[in-house]
Amino acid sequence: MFPFFDLGYNMTLLCRVPSVALCSLARQQRLQKQLLMSARMCTATNESRWNPSTESGSRTNGWKWGATAGALLGLGSFLIFDTQRRKVAQAESKEAAPSYPQYTREDVKKHTSPSDRIWVTYAGEVFDITDFVELHPGGKRILLAAGGALEPFWALYGVHKSEHVMEILQEYKVGVLSADDKEEPSDISDPYSGDPSRHPILKVNSQKPFNAEPPPELLTENFITPNELFFKRNHLPVPDINPEEFQLIIESPPGAKRGKPLKLSLKDLKTKFSRHEVTATLQCAGNRRSEMNAIKIVKGLDWGTAAISTAKWAGVRLRDVLLDAGYTEDMPNVQHVQFEGLDQDITGTKYGASISFKRAMSKDHDVLLAYEMNGEALPKDHGFPLRVIVPGVVGARNVKWLGRIIVHEEESSSHWQQNDYKGFNPCVDWDTVDFTSAPAIQDLPVQSAITDPRPGETITPDDDGKVTIKGYAWSGGGREIVRVDVSLDGGKTWKVADLIGEQKKGPSWAWKLWKLEAAIPLEEKEMKVICKAVDSSYNVQPDTVAPIWNLRGVLNNAWHRISVKVSRDEH
Repeated sequence: MFPFFDLGYNMTLLCRVPSVALCSLARQQRLQKQLLMSARMCTATNESRWNPSTESGSRTNGWKWGATAGALLGLGSFLIFDTQRRKVAQAESKEAAPSYPQYTREDVKKHTSPSDRIWVTYAGEVFDITDFVELHPGGKRILLAAGGALEPFWALYGVHKSEHVMEILQEYKVGVLSADDKEEPSDISDPYSGDPSRHPILKVNSQKPFNAEPPPELLTENFITPNELFFKRNHLPVPDINPEEFQLIIESPPGAKRGKPLKLSLKDLKTKFSRHEVTATLQCAGNRRSEMNAIKIVKGLDWGTAAISTAKWAGVRLRDVLLDAGYTEDMPNVQHVQFEGLDQDITGTKYGASISFKRAMSKDHDVLLAYEMNGEALPKDHGFPLRVIVPGVVGARNVKWLGRIIVHEEESSSHWQQNDYKGFNPCVDWDTVDFTSAPAIQDLPVQSAITDPRPGETITPDDDGKVTIKGYAWSGGGREIVRVDVSLDGGKTWKVADLIGEQKKGPSWAWKLWKLEAAIPLEEKEMKVICKAVDSSYNVQPDTVAPIWNLRGVLNNAWHRISVKVSRDEH
């Protein structure tokens, strides 16, 4: 569960109980409801708190559950008053319901900031939640839904679906959605008209093709990234594939007895071959490209720090399928395995990529033909019904909507293999670049980033003067992250962060989440936070972006730096 309800914030509310009498009656009533809801949410989410042995959790800043219970004991008069107030409210509710004005979704979209008022919709109703933002137990994360619908967010944070929350929401109702306000019909002439719906929480870097990343602070709330939040990287329209008619084609080796290509249905793959699971992180080559853009504009999507995610994939080993098709490990004149997707442009050109035959046939590299993601059938955006998962390798080689496999002496001739996803000297420009001079990116270098707090955010130390910093670290090629160093003073001193992740023998395909709790000097008003990771081969990140800048903006793995402000107003 996402720690949308922050215990530290709940405790702040509870400590403000004596000041309630100074509020307006309406405000008192809203705050009382909020306190009650917070208490219930704290209890309901007790077991979802951050635990180093499981997943990440909320920014508790040292609050303990005993303190919560103690504070709740002081709410006796509140509870009695609330019971009486509810009886009065129930009696008043029997009167005729008020008439509300109608609004369109476009009207709602105009209200996204306190100056314009913050509006949201739910179940066809419109709510002005501006005055509720400061009372929200999850802090300002509620603003992610500003100007839009709550439903997609509540689908992620199921704890909201309760009578208590609905009662609070109704107090902020200002209108209803117009009955005539319907979604615009899709344009069937648009090749992207069949694309699936996506979660509105995603930061969209391009609509057609669709490319988006989640808010960084949500990315590392769970070791396994929920499907809805997993970054989306599409090069072409999402194909509409009937799983009952789907067939994977594997070209046969020269001189093979079969002669004809091997064709496998989805059912064949699931029944003929052993199922295998692997937890692996995928990262786009352009992750953190925005930092290269800050040096000099590059060609490519302006990815932030969240073009990386982790999932538990299930399917069959590519090795087993190739063996069944007649290939052997010692087959001569075979160097590459080419993958062809079923996604294509208006000219019929399909997405393609390739990896080495050695990697494909390795027992240790866990290359999968995956049909499940996090226990569900692959979502359309992630390759339904079948995709390649090549752990430790750049996302571009993990071909989605897989339709054909070709074993060959040469790499894929695809544009994305030959004329893209390659790194160059910082002085190479578009007038001098020669894509044939550089190898295609495969294994990715060691990487890390800070996800919480966000750049420019104001953070408040706890009573011990400590702050909490979170992030992720990962390295390609199965190299495990062994250490993450974090500096809170711009690199003058360093502390070692706690690592959270799987402990396994053999290659390490998944990231490590990390967390640092550290005290800062009382006089500190601003912090320059830096992180850098070290992998099991003692590869380290370069300290700055400029020396690794390249015209495509790929492979940025410099130290990640952010600046945040420090507030001590509440201490």
